[in-house]
Order: sequence, then C-alpha cells, then structure tokens
Amino acid sequence: MAHLYCLWACAGESWSRPKRGRTNTTADVSALERIERTIAPSVEAMGYEIVRVRLSGGHRQTLQVMAERRDGQAMSVDDCVELSRAISAFLDVEDPLPGSYLLEVSSPGLDRPLVRRQHFERFAGHEARFELTRPLEGRRRFRGRLIGVEGEDVRVVVEGQEVKLPLEAISSAKLVLTDELLAAAQRRERT
Repeated sequence: MAHLYCLWACAGESWSRPKRGRTNTTADVSALERIERTIAPSVEAMGYEIVRVRLSGGHRQTLQVMAERRDGQAMSVDDCVELSRAISAFLDVEDPLPGSYLLEVSSPGLDRPLVRRQHFERFAGHEARFELTRPLEGRRRFRGRLIGVEGEDVRVVVEGQEVKLPLEAISSAKLVLTDELLAAAQRRERT
C-alpha cells in the first residue's frame, strides 16, 4: 500500500514533490510545534490524528502534515483533500512560515514513521528501524522487533537480544514492510 499525497498550493506556488536533504532548524521546530498546536484541534474534530509535521526542501519549502484516520481505516485521497483544504484555511490566517511553501498532506503508509510514544506501543510486535542521535553500545542504527515502551525507553529485540533505546535519543524510527505487517493491515481493512 503506497503513501497517499495531496499537495495544496500555498502562497501562489505550484504543486511538486518535496525535495530531500533539508534538516529542520531550531526556528523551524518552534514554528512546526506552533503549527501542530494550531491545527490539531480541528484535525481531531474531523476524525483524524496528526502523525507528524515536518518542513523539507531548501529554496522551495514543503510543509508536510502526515495524518491518519482515528477510526483505523485507511486514508483515501478524499481524506487528504479534505484535510488539505481545512489546514490550508488555518495556515492562510496564521501565516506561520515566512515566504511561500507547499502544503503536503499525506498518509503514513504501512511502513510508517514511529514518532510518538503511543506509536511504539501500538505497533509492538512488528519489525522497525531506529536511528539514534548518539551511539548506544557503539551503534546509532538498530533494526529489530518492537516490544513496546518501558519508562523512557523503547524496548526492541535486536539479533536475539533485548535492547533499550532511550526515547529522547531516537532521531527517526520506521516500521519495516514485512509480510506480517501486510497481513495485519489486511485484517484491519476487513473489520
């Protein structure tokens, strides 16, 4: 199952795919947190949950809002369009970023990012990849079966051994597309 993208033109820019390679600065993070706080109540009232808000691109910025349905059903293109219109209206009023940018509303897809504490709990039992901000036992990258969260650590079985990854040190985490993950998604769609 592919990611769904719906790009909405903001401030007169044309539609395009986001460029890779830009990392968010401290000012971006503050603006992104403010954007998420602003749009979250409306997004939730519409029956969706924000997975993450991210800014990418260099000269031409893309504001990505990744969301999923709260009822657990798969996102449709219509869902993305509905969210794009609502979020765009809020952003037009708030004007949170200087200059022009593209708004991209997307679904997380099956091999989704794990961003919030509840994501690590919800997807326990599935395989995931992790990247840390600092080395743990000489490594920054881990891949293994997600067990869940204990205190401030994410528990993962890596090569037969349990490893505890500090939540605050995880810079990125993502589910790995496996037959087991596909089967779980198909079971969810049937219900």
